[in-house]
Amino acid sequence: MKLSCATFLFTAGQTFAFQPSSFLGGGRRSSNVFTNVDHSSSTPSASSSSSSSSSSLSMVATGPINCRPIGIGSASPRTVITNLDLESVVETSDEWIRTRTGISERRVLTHNDDDGDQQQHESIKTLGSTAASSALEMSGLSPEDIDLVLVATSSADDLFGDATSIAASLDCSNAVAFDLTAACSGFLFGTITAGQFLSNPSSGYRNAIVVGADALSRWADWDDRNSCILFGDGAGAIVLTATEEKEGVYKHGDGDGDGGDEDGEGNKKVLGGPPGILGSSAHSNGKGYKDLNCRYGGSPRVVATPGDGVVISEGSYERMSMNGKEVYKFATREVPKVLKEALDAAGLTVDDVDHLLLHQANIRIMETVAQRLGIPVDKIITNLASYGNTSAASIPLALDEAVRSGQVKKGDIIACAGFGAGLSWGAAILRWG
Repeated sequence: MKLSCATFLFTAGQTFAFQPSSFLGGGRRSSNVFTNVDHSSSTPSASSSSSSSSSSLSMVATGPINCRPIGIGSASPRTVITNLDLESVVETSDEWIRTRTGISERRVLTHNDDDGDQQQHESIKTLGSTAASSALEMSGLSPEDIDLVLVATSSADDLFGDATSIAASLDCSNAVAFDLTAACSGFLFGTITAGQFLSNPSSGYRNAIVVGADALSRWADWDDRNSCILFGDGAGAIVLTATEEKEGVYKHGDGDGDGGDEDGEGNKKVLGGPPGILGSSAHSNGKGYKDLNCRYGGSPRVVATPGDGVVISEGSYERMSMNGKEVYKFATREVPKVLKEALDAAGLTVDDVDHLLLHQANIRIMETVAQRLGIPVDKIITNLASYGNTSAASIPLALDEAVRSGQVKKGDIIACAGFGAGLSWGAAILRWG
């Protein structure tokens, strides 16, 4: 019998808080699950005025988690807006956008016309379902094999969440499904969370689909030339399966040809830990909330109860608000640190990294992080130029293209990091295959 979500999330003194852009943990568990790490000696105190600094209360790390990725997929909208197109919308230029962000075009969802062809309508649900279906096909599993569907999104079609609808569209009749909101860190946090379900032998969970999907074009201010140029829509998904602790993988091309510990194709078996999620680290700091948010707006509505009535707030949200300079400083400062933490948790060094895969926000951020870690820029996985910032979709969307093109091979070590609203940020070290 599977443990319920509530049973799992609040076991052994371990607490997770999934709110818009928060990921908190406490307590201590065995080496392959979340453990609090005290950074009080190396980070500012809780009273620090810096909005983007971390604290000992907001950091959670884990060593190897016994699960591995076996499928990856992605989807993007049909409609493309190029930088040249935006020259007609706001005061900007293709050259200005490309040199400062690395973005050339982005894909966006369009408004659903009730009189149009509903089968052609694109949404978070349809993109998420398409990405998950592609990942499921690569995995070789059937929909009935899936025990968990987790959707990371901040822009769901339904305020109550899209995970159950996506699971139903895939015919995952045996799966529990729920949404997780952590903005641009969502897919990474979701992957680690799913890994916790799979690595717990008593949970009954063996296979999970994690979807990252967002449509921030819905919430961007298209009159603000500094922000509307950044965002696009999309979805990506990964299939994870539980593994035995000492299960190995084969690293492409490292065999010596003697056949002693190879897969028959000259690929050397890599030991020293379980495949999949080798280590991770995650942070959140609500003091940085003001630098990146999409606030509830609302408008007054009088409910005519006896007397003067009651004025309630009729729901709506404001446009996204971002302090670009502060977010840039936050990302380039904290992402190298959290990647080192994840590598330490995995027992690896920067020299072991085959690929660097960051949230696709800005090419300058990626290059600066690589430089500060001493990772060659040619190890960066990026498709930012074609999609822009797709929030929770950006990491799996880029990974899908890298795997299917052959850029990422079986046994490769991928250092991943997400960062965004909250503020939240985290890293995971993956061994593909």
